[in-house]
Amino acid sequence: MRRFASLLIVAALALGAAPAFAEKAGGLDVAVDHARILKIPRAAGTIIIGNPSIVDVAIHDAETLVLTGRSFGMTNVVVLDSGGEVVLDDDVTVTSREDRSVRVYRQAARTTYSCSPQCEPKVTVGDEEGSFSQALGQFQSHEAMVTTGQQ
Repeated sequence: MRRFASLLIVAALALGAAPAFAEKAGGLDVAVDHARILKIPRAAGTIIIGNPSIVDVAIHDAETLVLTGRSFGMTNVVVLDSGGEVVLDDDVTVTSREDRSVRVYRQAARTTYSCSPQCEPKVTVGDEEGSFSQALGQFQSHEAMVTTGQQ
């Protein structure tokens, strides 16, 4: 079993890095928990996100937006200029980024590990509740120590 897990890790690492953001004919793709730049041809006046729980947008400047994948799913983004004309009207799909990660299934229970280069638990929506909560708790404890300066 240990050899099989090692082979999974090697296979996951061999896949290489998938792009976290892509613009394609059928819409925009963004990876969950990643931010990507979207250049638009003219200044934005109004920005509308169909479902802000799936993707969020921040305005860097009038012609540069930053899309951040919040959760898995599909929504749309509409950008209007100051005169109300459409600058952009496109679908946005937020997907997972699987490179450098391994998912371990024990029957229906799933646990995800980030492997770069050593495997550590990763907080991933869809994982078994116990492993998700444990990884989240450890992450939150670590963040609290960092922000308060405690070791």
